[in-house]
Amino acid sequence: MLSRHLRPTAARRSVALIGFESAGKSALFRGLTGNDTGEEANFRGSTVQARRAALGFDHELVDLPGLKSGDDSRTTREAVAELGAADKVVLVVRGTHSALELLLLLEAVPLGQRPAMLVLTFADKVSGSAHELERHYAGTLGIPVHAVDARTLAPDLKQRLLRSLEEAAPVRRQPACVVPPPGAAPADAPAPKAIGFDSPHLGAPLAGLAALLLFAVPVLLAYLLSTSLQPLLERFAIDPVKSGLAGLPPLLEAAAAGDYGVLTLGLYSFLWAFPVVLLLGISLALTEESGLKDRITDALDPWMRRIGLSGRDLIPVLSGFGCNVVAVFQSRACGSCTRKSCVSLIAFGSACSYQIGASLSIFGSAGRPWLFLPYIALLAGAGALHTRIWNRGAAGVPEPGYAPRTFLQRPGLRAVSWRVRAVVKQFALQAMPIFIGICAAAALLQWSGAMNMLSRWAAPLLGLLNLPAEAAGGVLFSILRKDGLLVLNQGEGRFIGEMSAGQTFVLVYLASTLTACLVTLWTVRRELGWAFAGSLAGKQAATSLATTAVLALLVARI
Repeated sequence: MLSRHLRPTAARRSVALIGFESAGKSALFRGLTGNDTGEEANFRGSTVQARRAALGFDHELVDLPGLKSGDDSRTTREAVAELGAADKVVLVVRGTHSALELLLLLEAVPLGQRPAMLVLTFADKVSGSAHELERHYAGTLGIPVHAVDARTLAPDLKQRLLRSLEEAAPVRRQPACVVPPPGAAPADAPAPKAIGFDSPHLGAPLAGLAALLLFAVPVLLAYLLSTSLQPLLERFAIDPVKSGLAGLPPLLEAAAAGDYGVLTLGLYSFLWAFPVVLLLGISLALTEESGLKDRITDALDPWMRRIGLSGRDLIPVLSGFGCNVVAVFQSRACGSCTRKSCVSLIAFGSACSYQIGASLSIFGSAGRPWLFLPYIALLAGAGALHTRIWNRGAAGVPEPGYAPRTFLQRPGLRAVSWRVRAVVKQFALQAMPIFIGICAAAALLQWSGAMNMLSRWAAPLLGLLNLPAEAAGGVLFSILRKDGLLVLNQGEGRFIGEMSAGQTFVLVYLASTLTACLVTLWTVRRELGWAFAGSLAGKQAATSLATTAVLALLVARI
C-alpha cells in the first residue's frame, strides 16, 4: 500500500509531516519543497495518499494523510503505521488550537526517540503573540518550534525551517507543554468566522441549496455556451467533414463521418461535454480552496446520518461529481463502518463530469435542457434510498471526533488554476481518447449489423420501459464509460429528438444508473475486493431496474 511510496532512498533521510486534517501540512509541503503539486486544499481529507519530494540534497519530505481523532479510517491507520519509516518528524499543529491539538497529536502519534520539530500554522490568525507560543513550546518540548503562515512561506523563513531540521530532537514530554503561556491565544480562539451554513436550524437547508448551485450554475452556463456554438460547429465543421468524406469506402465513411463517426459524433459531443468539465472544475476548485466545501459537508451531517453516512463522507461523494475513480480513493478517509456505504452512493448517485456533460448533451439535443435539474434531483434521491436500503445492516455511524471548523479564505489563483489544468488534461488525454474509441467501436458495430442484433436482443426489456430498441447502444456504451451516453446523439441529435420528453428522461436515467462504469468497478475491486465489487454491481442494477420501471410507469400515466 503506502509503504512502497514511503520508503526513503539510501542517500536521503526521510522527513514526515504529520498532523490533523486542515492543519496546513500540504501547504507547508509545497512551501518547503517548491513542488507545485496543486494537491493542497483548504478542506479536510484533501490528502488521501502520501506525497514525497526532495528537500535539499540530503532529505526527502513526505506529506502523510491528515489524522482524525478517534477515527479508524484507512488513511489514519496507514499514516500512523507508516510513520515508522521516517527518520525525522515534523509535527504540524494549528497555532490557533495549539493546546488541544498538540495534546491529541502527541497521544496519537508514536514518536519514540525520533528527532522532531513543531510547526504552528495559521500564525497570521493567532490572537496573541505567535513568538510567545514558539518560546513556550520550544522550552517545554525541547525541540525546534516555528510559527508560520504556510500559504505564504517567505524564503528566509523556509531557510530557518530547513536549518531547524538539523537541530530536531526527541520530544521531552511534560504536562505543561499543552498549556499555552499567559497572554498567548487560548486553545479555542480565535474561532473561524461563522456563516449561514453553521446555523443549527438553517445550516442544512442552506448547505443543500449551495450544493445544488455548485453544479447548477456551471451546467447552465455550459448549456448556454454549447447552444450558441452548435450552429457554428455544424456549419463549419460537421457538414464539411461529411461532404468531404462521402466518397470513402463504406467502413471508413461510417467510422469517420457516420452516425457514430469519430469526426462527427466526436466533435458534436466534445462541444457539449468540454464546457461542463471546464466550468464544473472551476466551481469545485473555488469551493474547495475557499473552505466552503468543508462548511457544506459539516452542515449536511445530520441529513447524511439518516442514510447511514456522516458529513465527512460527503467529501468523497462530492468529489465523485468530478471523477468517480478519484472519489473511491477519497473514500479511504471514511471510517471503516461507513466506507462501503459511501462507495455505494458514489457509484449510484455521483454523476461524474463526463456523465453530467453527456446527459446535458442528450437533453440539449432533445431540446429539453430543463430535464437536467429533475434528473440530478432523482439521482440524489434514488442514490440515498439505494444506500439506505442495501446498507441498513451496517454498523452505526460514529460520532465525529476532533474536527475543527475550517478557516474561510480567498482562493489562491495558483492552486485553482492547477486544479482546472488537471481536469482539462484528464479530459483531453484520458476521457476523449476513450470516447473516440467508443465511437469507432460503435461505428464498426453499426456497419457490421451487430448493433441491429443488439437492439433486437434488448428490444423486449426496453419495450417494457416504453423505450425504442435503437437506444440499446447508449445503454451498452454507458456501461463502459458514462460519457458513452453520447452515442445517443447519433445523427447530430435526430434520434434523441424524435423521442418524447418522458422517454428521454427514462432512457438517460437507466443508462447512467444501471451500473458504475467499468473503470470505477475495477477501482472498487482493487480497493475493496472482487466480492464487494460484484455485490455492488448486482445491487445497483437491481435498484436501477426497479426505479426505472416505476419511473416509466409514472411517465406513461402523465
